[in-house]
This record gives sequence, structure tokens and C-alpha cells, in this order.
Amino acid sequence: MTSEDSVDALVDALVRCTFQVTGVLTSIGAANDLSLTQLRVFGILRDRRPRVTELAAYLGLDKSSMSGLIDRAERRGLLGRAKDPADGRAVVVFLTPAGHELTRTLYVQVRDALAPALGRLRPEQREQLLQSLGPLLGD
Repeated sequence: MTSEDSVDALVDALVRCTFQVTGVLTSIGAANDLSLTQLRVFGILRDRRPRVTELAAYLGLDKSSMSGLIDRAERRGLLGRAKDPADGRAVVVFLTPAGHELTRTLYVQVRDALAPALGRLRPEQREQLLQSLGPLLGD
């Protein structure tokens, strides 16, 4: 197998994995009345409080789309906004206690849904996959 063939095979495998994971996330999101984009927001906010503009840029959304998404989650009591303590002109977004609880529930649902596929890997293969994905994810 040439280097180019190897890259093509890896791209194909990553795309197929993405489709599988996206299907799981879409299904779980729908069951919890959340879009895939909203799920991404909860995943990002689970351990940080970014500025609205940073969150929008990360998701590839314009500020008005981001504001609408945050507004809907705020009405559900899942997200909050506050002035950035480092820059009073900026606004940060954060999970409320209910948002943290939902995020934990979503994580368990995703883990349970992906467990059968991951269970086909031996423990050392899971560790190897985790180590291999690090550079791709910027870790």
C-alpha cells in the first residue's frame, strides 16, 4: 500500500466513524430536544466559559445565530451569560447547574450508545486509538 493509499484509507475510515458518531449524537439530541449544534455547545461548555464570539467562531456561526441558540437554551434554564471578569465589554457563556446535569446525562447516553462498537476493541487497541487521535485533535 502506498503512502497515498494509506492516507485515502484513513480518510475513509475517519469519515465513516464521523458518520457513525454523528448518527448517535443526532439521535440522542433529538431524544433530548436538542440539535447537533446545541450538543456541540454543551460539549464545549462542560469545562470552560468562552466568550460568545469565541464560541461562535469555534462553531462556525455568526454572532446573531449564536445569540439565538443561546437565547433558546437560556429559556430552558440550561445556559447563562455574564460579563467577562477580564473584560467587562465581553460576554461569556456558561452551563447552569441544570445544563451541567443535562451534559452529564448526555455523556452517559453517548457512552452507552458507542459502547458496543468500542467493545469490539481490546483494551490495548482502545489505548492505541486514543494515543493516535491526540495529534489529530491538537492534544
